[in-house]
Amino acid sequence: MSERYQAMELGDTGAGAVRAAFANQVLYCRANDAPVTARIVAALATLLDQPATEFARRIAAWEGAPLADALPLRAAGGLHALHLAGAAHELAPVYADADGINDAAIVAGVVRRHEAALLPWLDGPPQTNEAGRSANFVAAMLWLAEQGLPPRFQCLEIGSSAGINLMLARYHYDLGGVQVGPQRGAMAFTPEWRGRHPPQHKIEIMGTKGCDVAPVDLTDPAQALRLKAYIWPEHRVRFERMEAAIAAAAEEKPDIVAMNAADFVEAELAKPQAAGTVRLLMHSIVWQYVPADQQARVTAAMEAAGARATAERPLAWIALEANRTVHSHELVVRYWPGGDAPKLLGRSHAHGAWVEWLS
Repeated sequence: MSERYQAMELGDTGAGAVRAAFANQVLYCRANDAPVTARIVAALATLLDQPATEFARRIAAWEGAPLADALPLRAAGGLHALHLAGAAHELAPVYADADGINDAAIVAGVVRRHEAALLPWLDGPPQTNEAGRSANFVAAMLWLAEQGLPPRFQCLEIGSSAGINLMLARYHYDLGGVQVGPQRGAMAFTPEWRGRHPPQHKIEIMGTKGCDVAPVDLTDPAQALRLKAYIWPEHRVRFERMEAAIAAAAEEKPDIVAMNAADFVEAELAKPQAAGTVRLLMHSIVWQYVPADQQARVTAAMEAAGARATAERPLAWIALEANRTVHSHELVVRYWPGGDAPKLLGRSHAHGAWVEWLS
């Protein structure tokens, strides 16, 4: 495959877009310290040359936009699930990153033998819940407090998946030396901090609520396994975090409703807001999965609510999303009144391993 990203738009469709999506995903995985996942995706891409199974044919003739649909990760998630369940032992050398093996032949054989189990993985987008991303949310809240907003936040999240980031008040963060959260949190995060540390403020999370079109129950082992299948196997700390999140959810489940993003945001913005508290919308690596009409509705609802916001009842919007032009994840904030223009606060590793603070 080419060692340079192929230019493509999020909504591109067709056979060429499918191949470009797989090629770019390989490079993206390599750039994010996931060589094994890159090998799996590259092996899956070889199935497109002469698709001999229904699984391969569905991928090759994908009717949607393969980049927006995260098609390569849907397929890779299915293979990882087989590996985690011990159902396809021949994958073990690939996941061990062994040399001198034919990845393409191994993956093709697994697909032939386990096609019935793999096909459903193409039916929905990957669940990319990652607790490490919440460090970006917390850093942005510190920045918002520095701008003069109340240091109390009522958090709303779209695309919550299993609600791991909705439990951020239970975690401890070391953000370039700035300490936030309980010392003995359910999880602790110390991302590599690049640049100046964020502002130091005491902030409070007054409550959290999220939505997802297909919420995941962390206390259900089968659903938890599905989430684990989307974790890149190289990132062992993410498996440890998942176990910690499962334990935290067993103590108190996060508040998630089954709704689409637009309906949820419109409904929550219509509710009364407590004085002295920031109403905050947050999301990470989910905007690309929100249909364009819903993106427009969310934006319109936030801007309309922002026009009504006051110093006593402010509104803020924190987004950690992929900029596919420069191939990085950007932390962008808007707030009302006074900060409705998007502000780039920093850039981040896809799973929170590092944060480059720009403010």
